[in-house]
Amino acid sequence: MQENYRDILKSIGEDPERDGLIDTPQRASKAMAFLTQGYGQTVEEVLNGAVFESESDEMVIVRNIELYSLCEHHLLPFIGKAHVAYLPDGKVIGLSKVARIVDMYARRLQIQENLTKQIADAIMEVTGGLGAAVVLEAQHMCMMMRGVEKQNSTMTTSAMRGRFKKDQNTRQEFLQLIRSSS
Repeated sequence: MQENYRDILKSIGEDPERDGLIDTPQRASKAMAFLTQGYGQTVEEVLNGAVFESESDEMVIVRNIELYSLCEHHLLPFIGKAHVAYLPDGKVIGLSKVARIVDMYARRLQIQENLTKQIADAIMEVTGGLGAAVVLEAQHMCMMMRGVEKQNSTMTTSAMRGRFKKDQNTRQEFLQLIRSSS
């Protein structure tokens, strides 16, 4: 990957041997490996056994989970937050695991629509719950730094599963709770 970054520097007209760029191919390679580490992770590894029996059947929500991802079309960042909920049915997962699931999928080349769906599907699968809901809000550098250059645009996507999709009251409760102090 380092050689490819060196070639990119040359192709944009830079000298990869100049003082400020000598170590850039190595640094850029390490950064890209970090930003795409989700490819080397599985949901099972991320959960690390943190699934617990519980009699709770009330909505669990984790709001304002920061997320950083790379747009698969331009390799530019999109940055935002995730709001994730599920309805337990006999088991719950460790609180940090919700954020780790978000990170695992965000640390892959993505489009926001697919990222939202992947998180919702994973939460349903690991909790075996009665429903899952995910809302992502993000700003996309591919729209802010290039193209239409709209600095204040935010994209919002949602994915509803189970009771969140079928029951309007459940969905409304979730949406109201994530709005209440976002």
